[in-house]
Amino acid sequence: MRTLKGPALFLAQFVGDAHPFDDWPSITAWAAECGYVGVQVPTWDARLLDLDRAADSRDYCEEWAGVARENGVEVTELSAHLQGQLVAVHPAYDRMFDAFAPPAVHGDPAARQAWAVGRVEKAIRASRNLGCNALATFSGALAWPYVYPWPQRPAGLIEEAFDELARRWRPLLDLADEHGIDLCFEIHPGEDLHDGITFEMFLERVGGHARANMLYDPSHYVLQHLDYLANLDIYAERIRMFHVKDAELNPTGRQGVYGGYQSWVDRAGRFRSLGDGQVDFGAVFSKLAAQDFDGWAVVEWECALKHPEDGAREGARFVRDHIIRVTERAFDDFAGGGDPAANRRILGIER
Repeated sequence: MRTLKGPALFLAQFVGDAHPFDDWPSITAWAAECGYVGVQVPTWDARLLDLDRAADSRDYCEEWAGVARENGVEVTELSAHLQGQLVAVHPAYDRMFDAFAPPAVHGDPAARQAWAVGRVEKAIRASRNLGCNALATFSGALAWPYVYPWPQRPAGLIEEAFDELARRWRPLLDLADEHGIDLCFEIHPGEDLHDGITFEMFLERVGGHARANMLYDPSHYVLQHLDYLANLDIYAERIRMFHVKDAELNPTGRQGVYGGYQSWVDRAGRFRSLGDGQVDFGAVFSKLAAQDFDGWAVVEWECALKHPEDGAREGARFVRDHIIRVTERAFDDFAGGGDPAANRRILGIER
C-alpha cells in the first residue's frame, strides 16, 4: 500500500489577468497559501511557463521549479491537454478548436495538427528536464460526432478513426518512452478515448504501448453513468494520474445524460466543487491507496455554482482529509505468534 501525495492543484482554471493569477511567482504563492503542496501546470499559457525554453534547458527548468519550491509547492506534472486535443480534430470542430492554436495556423487543419504535435513533443522534453515522469493530455477525436449510432455508421468507420488516431499518437508515445514519460490520457467526453472500451481500442492499436496510460477523473464517469469504482479495479495498472473532481447526475423526466443542450447550471449532469457532488471519494482514495497508486491527488476545480477561490481553498482541505496515511502493520499483529512449529502443530501436521 502507498500514501498518496497531495494535495495539489491544477492551475489551468485559475490563470488570469488579475493578481495573483497572472504570473508564476504569484500563483504558486497563492496555491501554497490555499493549503496546496503541489501544482500541475498547463503548458499552453506563457504567463506560467515558457515551453520552448523548458524543452531545451534544464537550467531554466531548475530555476523555474525553484521559484515554486521557494513558495512552498512542488511541480507535480505538466499538462498538454489543449495541444493533445489538436492532434486529432474532426472537421466539424475545426473552427471552434482553432482557438486553441496560434492565428498563423487558423483555417489550416494540417498546419494546426503539425503545430500541436510539435508542442506535445516539447511538453515531453520539458517534463524530462523537470524530472517529472508523466504528462497529462487529451487524445483528440475523429469519431466523436458519431458517438451515437444514428444515422447508421458505415462499416469500418470507427475502426478507421481509431487506426488513424493510433498512427498519430504512436510516434509521440515512442518519444515519451525515450524520455521516460508516461502519456496520461484524460478519459473524457469529447475525446475518442472517453471510456474504458475506447481506451482499450486505442491501446490495442498501439500494441499495448507501455507509455499509453490514463488520467483518472471520476467526475467524467459520473456524468456518463459509468461505474467509476470498478474502473479503478479494471485499469489500476494503467492509471498514472488522478484528478480529484466532483460531479452529480440528477436525471429528470425532461433530461438525462445528454443534457438537452442546456448550460452547465441547468444540466442534469454537472461538475461540482469537492464534497458537493456524488462521487464517493472515501472509496476512491481507499482503492488508490490499496492499489499502490504512486502519484498525486490533484484538484481540478470546475463547478457551475461555487466561486473558484472558495472551491480551491475547500479542495485543499478536502483532499488532505481524504488522503489515507497507510499503516505499516496490520491492526491485529498483536495476536500473531509467527512460530512455524506452532503452526504445524495447529494444523495437526506435527504433534
